[in-house]
Amino acid sequence: MNRPRKILVIEDEKDISRVLKDYLTNNGYEVFVAENGQEGLKLIDTLSPDFIILDIMLPDMDGIELCRQTREAYNTPILILSARGSDTDKVLGLGFGADDYMTKPFSLSELVARINAHLRRESMDSRPKHDELLQFGSLIIDKKAYKVTIEGEEISLSAKEFELLYYLSKHKNQVFSKSQLLDAIWGYDTYGDESTITVYIRRLREKLESDPSNPTYIKTVWGVGYKFSLD
Repeated sequence: MNRPRKILVIEDEKDISRVLKDYLTNNGYEVFVAENGQEGLKLIDTLSPDFIILDIMLPDMDGIELCRQTREAYNTPILILSARGSDTDKVLGLGFGADDYMTKPFSLSELVARINAHLRRESMDSRPKHDELLQFGSLIIDKKAYKVTIEGEEISLSAKEFELLYYLSKHKNQVFSKSQLLDAIWGYDTYGDESTITVYIRRLREKLESDPSNPTYIKTVWGVGYKFSLD
């Protein structure tokens, strides 16, 4: 019998953390709670959770900083919860390695749908795959090593940035809408926020392109979506 997947909730509001623990437990997860950032970092090291739910406003440290520190050592999926819904906070959270972002108040059923989608996607990515090394001129994308190089220089990408780049490049010249990319990379489209794709495309261009406003690799097809093309 498979063990329950472990979820770590890092949330200082006890009413919220209690509701999350009860609801997620009822949905078959093993749930642990940390009330501040330092406790959260310790539990990440000791528990090796399968998924992390992280409040952006913690009493002892900024949630985005905790996200950054976690991402330096682990690829565990991270979903940020925030009472602040500004695009700036979302860009910061996703930019420092979060995989998803939800604004309070939120739907518990939507939260579970997103968690299920992330974990399902992670399980699919762990299966052996063919065509794990893609090369386009000086750009080399190594799926097995989760490594991208341009002219021999490694480009630092988060797990989701890499997956988005790999998916687009594997389907060279095919145009995808934002909802299709959400479904392919995050595993959901009904609940997804399409601005997530905009943030990730912008960050990929900043890291890959010598001129992000005139991209070589990831092209915008206005009114439709994006494609990977060297044309």
